[in-house]
Amino acid sequence: MTAFAAAKGLPTLAVEAVWVAIKVLLVVHVVLINGLWSIWWERKVSAHIQTRVGPTYAGSPKGWNFHGWAQTALDGVKLFLKEDVTPAAADKWVHALAPAMVVAPCIIAFAPVSFGDNLAAANLDIGTLYVFAFAGISVIGVVMAGWASGNKYSLLGGLRGAAQIVSYELPRGFSVVPVLMFAGSLDLQTIADAQAGYWHGIPRWFIFYPVVGQLAFVIFLIASVAETNRTPFDIPEAESELVSGFHTEYSGMKWSIFFLAEYAYVLLGSFLLATFFLGGGASPIDAVPFTLIPSWMWMLGKAMLMMFVFLWIRWTLPRFRVDQLMDFTWKFLLPWSFANIAIAGLYLAFWLK
Repeated sequence: MTAFAAAKGLPTLAVEAVWVAIKVLLVVHVVLINGLWSIWWERKVSAHIQTRVGPTYAGSPKGWNFHGWAQTALDGVKLFLKEDVTPAAADKWVHALAPAMVVAPCIIAFAPVSFGDNLAAANLDIGTLYVFAFAGISVIGVVMAGWASGNKYSLLGGLRGAAQIVSYELPRGFSVVPVLMFAGSLDLQTIADAQAGYWHGIPRWFIFYPVVGQLAFVIFLIASVAETNRTPFDIPEAESELVSGFHTEYSGMKWSIFFLAEYAYVLLGSFLLATFFLGGGASPIDAVPFTLIPSWMWMLGKAMLMMFVFLWIRWTLPRFRVDQLMDFTWKFLLPWSFANIAIAGLYLAFWLK
């Protein structure tokens, strides 16, 4: 940008500000478009898992209604027109601010996420730490929504959400430590580059490192599903116990923002899984024409595969009880994430030295 500004005789600061604004708009639109796409896709996936067809008719009045492609957009219009109700007992300012506190950190967390080779909004040396730091802020919005609603079910949902997200954040963070040890960096692009190459035709992706790779992948995936509050970890919402938990007293667009954030976190987790364990934008097959496919297409394909796993888990497994959910992370995931770090240390000492 500095060279471009100098060549055109433009103020460097102004050009850089415009470029940053463009990248921010692109990231915001990735999150918005993902909401439209992933909600429609989840409806179709869940329908086929339950031997239904899902959305079918929404679309063009002239008949171009491929699998009800316009269903999510029309639902969005409906939500936009619905009345925005705020309970009389609610703290109005906190109640209104909570949805923004949930979705804004997720959008900010996308800044260093790589969408292909050297294709990220911001190149940060501490990209992994940055993503974890901002993604963890959303729990404040969940607690705010539960507390400000003036509803005991909402408050219980908010407290459950806080306990769950904090509890699963620990194994999620520790599961990535072996990856950071192997790559020697917190930079997401460097982590993807560290997985370049092949072992006798098998990609050198971290998921293929015996034991340590698979264990880290499974722990990160489970903890990521838990942090999105999706089944089997949807205790903060638990319709049969808490109506809808922390967003019981929300309607219209404010209610839809919670779901926009949920799907944004699913997309974020999918891209992180592709970066940490599946080689980023690298081809899985070391042969033409696969190596000629652009890195962003491989990255997108891997992220969509991981997103499908998120949907598959939700529509396959039953909900945990609260005690089971907490036991699972503190007695199983966290100890194994520690053990995996020790195994990674042995790898570095005797195999990868």
